[in-house]
Amino acid sequence: MQDLFKRLNAQGIDLKISNFSKASKRRDSQVFLNIIDKLKKELQRKKGKRKARSYFPIDSTIISLTSKLLWSQGYHQVKLFCGLDSWTSEPGGIVIYFGQGHDYKYGNETIESIPEKTVGIMDRGFASSERIKNLKEKIDKAFVLRIKNNVTLEMLDNGAFKVGKDEREVETRVVAFCDAEKRTEFRLATNLPFEGEEAVSNEEIAEIYIQRWQIELLWKFLKMHLKLDRLMTKNENGIRIQIYSCLIAYLILQLIEIPQEFGKTILDKLRYLQAYMCQEISYVHWFRKLIWLR
Repeated sequence: MQDLFKRLNAQGIDLKISNFSKASKRRDSQVFLNIIDKLKKELQRKKGKRKARSYFPIDSTIISLTSKLLWSQGYHQVKLFCGLDSWTSEPGGIVIYFGQGHDYKYGNETIESIPEKTVGIMDRGFASSERIKNLKEKIDKAFVLRIKNNVTLEMLDNGAFKVGKDEREVETRVVAFCDAEKRTEFRLATNLPFEGEEAVSNEEIAEIYIQRWQIELLWKFLKMHLKLDRLMTKNENGIRIQIYSCLIAYLILQLIEIPQEFGKTILDKLRYLQAYMCQEISYVHWFRKLIWLR
């Protein structure tokens, strides 16, 4: 965004970042959410019907706030919650929360957005006995949730475990494995079956949990290449708009098709755009050749 302002200024267009910040204070952020929904539907149409088990890793990332105007309101950070659909590569369950707070308190909306016939994958920050109970009630959704190592476990005769104690006690399947290199134990609560036609082995559940790393790669891409953590606005509404704009850019990159010789990854697409945008006279006609939207 800052590069865009520099280019506009170089062409004689007098536009300042402060003007953008002031305008963002009054702009309707719902418009940007509508654009996100439209792009997600187009991405779903492009990917087609789910043909295999897909995953939905969920996490949050912290964006520090440097404006003293926001500090005076008690905000020193903003948290972005979302999941990443492994089938469509679309972010879902997007929630923006201003202030400090634990993931298990503010991740409900994101968890509710787990698609049907998809495995939601969560780290221990989202873990609680109540959450496990609620997730077990979802007939058409599965979950793999890491629980803390100090949580009380009691093995039952049927192979399941009692997690927690007293009124917080809940029965569920628990899979444990160790990372020998880091000397770390992982305990995973799940509702995936361990017997029957759709049985999922302990090794497979461990492999499923490893897919949670995909959401970490999303945060890395958004911050490193789309500048998610470089907030220019100094008001709450403007920050929401800038975060939504970053996600819109990510979705557009997923939809774009570029010549194969330039690569296939989303980073390849971004580099292609950066290299060729200045060579095209009409951005509109150029994007029509690249994107699936008509």
